[in-house]
Amino acid sequence: MANSNKKYRILISGGGTGGHIFPALSIANALKKRLNAEILFVGAENRMEMERVPAAGYRIEGLPVAGFDRKKLWRNFGVLLKLRRSLAMARKIVKDFKPDIAIGVGGYCSGPTLKAAQKAGIPTLIQEQNSYAGVTNKLLAAKADKICVAYDGMERFFPAASIVKTGNPVRKDLTERSKDKIEAAASFGLNPDRPTLLVIGGSLGARTLNESLEAGLQRLTDAGIQVIWQTGKNFGDRAKKVAKGIKGTVVTQFITDMAAAYAAADVVVSRAGAGSISELEILGKPCILVPSPNVSEDHQTKNAKALADVGAAILIPDNEAADKLIDNVIDLMSDKEKRNEMSKKISELAIPNSDEIIADEVEKIIGSK
Repeated sequence: MANSNKKYRILISGGGTGGHIFPALSIANALKKRLNAEILFVGAENRMEMERVPAAGYRIEGLPVAGFDRKKLWRNFGVLLKLRRSLAMARKIVKDFKPDIAIGVGGYCSGPTLKAAQKAGIPTLIQEQNSYAGVTNKLLAAKADKICVAYDGMERFFPAASIVKTGNPVRKDLTERSKDKIEAAASFGLNPDRPTLLVIGGSLGARTLNESLEAGLQRLTDAGIQVIWQTGKNFGDRAKKVAKGIKGTVVTQFITDMAAAYAAADVVVSRAGAGSISELEILGKPCILVPSPNVSEDHQTKNAKALADVGAAILIPDNEAADKLIDNVIDLMSDKEKRNEMSKKISELAIPNSDEIIADEVEKIIGSK
């Protein structure tokens, strides 16, 4: 294990979405509690990690890296130039910081950072959150000391000897500040005795979820269902017009207290990002997953299918949601036995304290070098 008297330098790279940033911060916090460590983050310029990481008390360096445009290939000349510059910057960060280990949690910046670390002989750990591995992690895997995964069967993508199943870290406030349904419903001005639906589409919102709710809100209300509708910033005004005068519907662009929102909900409708799924597993929430079609390798569908195949979630393809989502919500709300069974099955997939398990692996690596 790690030497308690030594000060370690830990480099953590990743971001682009909350699904990458929250696990990265959870891992950093777990390491900070148990090690004398200086932690430096590397993110992508102009992405949300450049605000969220400093707000959590950590230093971050930004790279100009960007993702490849698979539809408009002519735009990728500029992307390649940014990648080349990012690789040079990552080499300098590694050289100056001299980390004992580099941890990659996914996102555009993980590639250049961990590649630079591996070339410099620095141990690396990859955290792959999805059931279908991303291209960057597959390229980095051969030289990674450890690959932390959340799903079975990941030897399809990675060397089996390097894999450890750790699950995905979730925000601590979801479990540490859990509330009962009565208190949680009251915080939204809702009736705890009525069934409540939570719809979450991320910070930008999910167009399909929003439009399905827009078309079906009155049907949900007529069925006696209350709704907490998180629209994202692009749909808020439109949703408020639809919900005007409808009692038992809360419309908000962002939810600041997700612990309360989850506690109030009997059913959750969500995209199928790895972070969201891990939260639903830890909290044992019956859910309907509508995977985003706008992600690499269609990995959200594969995430959702891993749950749907064992009866832990209902999967509705994005192009079928307009016709099927509201009916499925009403049917599930009226079937308490099915909800209880789904809750049991999704809870069985949860791996609590993933951040601590990953921190254990980090300690093993740096303690052995």
